[in-house]
Amino acid sequence: MPVGAVWGTLHGFSSGIPGLSFPSFRLIVREGAKIQLDHTVPADSLASALAPLPEAVRSLAEAQLERYAAPRPPMALPGRDAPLGFSRPLVMGVLNVTPDSFSDGGKFLDTDAAIRRARQMRAEGADIIDIGGESTRPGATPVWEGEEAERIVPVIEALAADGIPLSVDTRHSTVMTKAVDAGAHIINDVSALTYDGDSMSAAVATDAPIILMHSQGTPKTMQDAPDYDNVVLDVYDYLEDRIEACTAAGIDRSRLIVDPGIGFGKRVVQDNLALMNGLAFFHSLGCPVLLGASRKRFIGAITGVEEAAERMPGSLAAVLKGVEQGVQIVRVHDVVETVQAVRLSQAMHDAAMMGAGG
Repeated sequence: MPVGAVWGTLHGFSSGIPGLSFPSFRLIVREGAKIQLDHTVPADSLASALAPLPEAVRSLAEAQLERYAAPRPPMALPGRDAPLGFSRPLVMGVLNVTPDSFSDGGKFLDTDAAIRRARQMRAEGADIIDIGGESTRPGATPVWEGEEAERIVPVIEALAADGIPLSVDTRHSTVMTKAVDAGAHIINDVSALTYDGDSMSAAVATDAPIILMHSQGTPKTMQDAPDYDNVVLDVYDYLEDRIEACTAAGIDRSRLIVDPGIGFGKRVVQDNLALMNGLAFFHSLGCPVLLGASRKRFIGAITGVEEAAERMPGSLAAVLKGVEQGVQIVRVHDVVETVQAVRLSQAMHDAAMMGAGG
């Protein structure tokens, strides 16, 4: 399938927000695994660069440009009056109600402890709380969905009464349904609605936004031998296919968020760094982009920090790289530190846009 890609050096915070611009674009055309064209052109020369391309490829690139430039409107959340807006980067706090998650497994398995942690993250500035009852770390063993629901539903019910925007991190259709019925507002599926054969219909039956994440294989096997022709283009194609599957099933594109899946079925350093450097590319899918790099193994591999909980500085560097490339949501464990870093980065950006000098 030919791919026309537009990406480059980013100025601004997120696609569709005034102030975001690319001084240059990288135009990539490939058919199958073969790159036919890879050329960087100034933004003001893009039209002339597209003109000689075959009509089908040119139309595809123009459609991607249109999606890139379109505003990301606020997303309605079921059961909540206030929509989810994207006028600034949003911070999603991770709440693992599990015994075995890679960074904080067992800390919040108790319902009361989980509720306290969620309220603490909200007080620290989290915009969304992402609640999961099954670890999807590399090598994790699947959890029976009944047990998964028992872990998270009481937490969701308690937090829904607080008015906190909630996301449920699950691959199971029955858990999606129970979580939304309990008050969750967003479905976050690491398998992009492919793991459970009933997930698509469960998602269609709700009004909840859906986070489609790329992963290669299952958590049990995904790090055995990840393989790509070109990781950025392959992940892009996968997410585009999943968007098309969702829209064909009746889920409007305006309900979809995409996540390239840092650390999920990726070679630890080269694939994850390629995706980090190519995050801006995913804006041309026309959906908000979520980055989940917090405490991931690639940070430890590069820095030599073995303990996941000690990777906060590297996690902040990854967040700021994502914000620099316009991601709309960052999913993190270290909320208070991330909120401070993102707010400062945004303030500097806003000051530059207003022409504030020294």
